[in-house]
Amino acid sequence: MANNFSNSELEAFLDEALPVERMAAIEDALRHDAKLQKQVSAVRGRRDAGVHSLGEIWRRHRLSCPSRERLGSYLLGVLPHDEADYITFHIEKIECRYCAASIADLKAQQSSAEVETVRRRQKYFQSSVGHLRKR
Repeated sequence: MANNFSNSELEAFLDEALPVERMAAIEDALRHDAKLQKQVSAVRGRRDAGVHSLGEIWRRHRLSCPSRERLGSYLLGVLPHDEADYITFHIEKIECRYCAASIADLKAQQSSAEVETVRRRQKYFQSSVGHLRKR
């Protein structure tokens, strides 16, 4: 079976930093290809020995990922246009799983905060309804 996975792709696979489809393709190939299994073992061995490529360091430390604060500002639409474009590219084209998960978490927090705000307003209104004067 001919699989042409680069060492950098296999490093990203080990870090679970590839798009889901590519991760699945490598995992499936690993089940059937002894040569690929040896290649992954060699990559893992270099990592364990402390030999790292610049690309691996970049991916492992997620140097291209925006901070969670920047992702929150992105969701609020308050970032400068060029920075927002970069984050859109990072999420949609690069398919960064870490940032996509962070954005999903921020959206969930935002929606739960909105529900809590509505509940709190209703509670305040209900507790103050007897204190209103009739005119």
